[in-house]
Amino acid sequence: MNTGKQLSTEIDANVPTVARMYDYYIGGKDNYAADRAACEELDKVVPSTRRLALNNRRFLQRVVRTLAAEHGIRQFLDHGSGLPTQDNVHQVAQRHDPSAHVVYVDNDPMVLVHGRALLEQDERTTVIHADMRETEAIFEHPDTRRLIDFDQPVAVLFNSVFHCIPDSDTDGPLAVVRRVTERLAPGSFLLMCQLVSEDPEVRAFVTDFMDQVTQGHWGRVRQEKDVVEWFEGLEILEPGLVEVSTWRPDSDVVPRQLSHEWIEFGGVARKP
Repeated sequence: MNTGKQLSTEIDANVPTVARMYDYYIGGKDNYAADRAACEELDKVVPSTRRLALNNRRFLQRVVRTLAAEHGIRQFLDHGSGLPTQDNVHQVAQRHDPSAHVVYVDNDPMVLVHGRALLEQDERTTVIHADMRETEAIFEHPDTRRLIDFDQPVAVLFNSVFHCIPDSDTDGPLAVVRRVTERLAPGSFLLMCQLVSEDPEVRAFVTDFMDQVTQGHWGRVRQEKDVVEWFEGLEILEPGLVEVSTWRPDSDVVPRQLSHEWIEFGGVARKP
């Protein structure tokens, strides 16, 4: 499988990346002026994006905690993991079991640099530089093989990343999900969510804007029905496929996504 793009190991501060824009939205410091400027332009049309990013991060943490505490998952493969921040996947999982193993995957060279620095002393966690569509390379990577036993259940995370890749019969989200699912042991879980909007003008603006500012490192904003398709054949955990701030919230007073020009939509499912 060929993604059609050679991964760069150079960090270009002048071209915004999704990972650095997300980092800015959730209050991180690993971003540049170009990333902040892109976020400011995006906010003019979709002003709820910062709240959406924060809610998405909390959703990820709740899912990891649930899978570790209630389902005994001790292996996590996080596609498009983004820049390290507080309460990363390995920290949430290892609070429940210090032996939990985590492999982070990202194509942004800045993620690789910062992630490896953070994890230098953690032999149970690693970061590999790969495109999330490169299923064979990811699963066969020496660090993945060292940390993940694919004969045992694994939690595979596609958290707010599929909007970064375009539709394709071989490399689009549905094709990636099917390739990955085939390789997983029964009892494995998949987290999948992405940015969706039922407003065609919002979908068109954000898709075009992000494709332009990231110089082609973008797919498209989709609709809820597109996300539903990815879960066919899997056992979806309660409460189903939802706007992610409503997925098993910690309390009735947690922040909800109040503005709905676009939302983060998805859920968690088990491979039977």
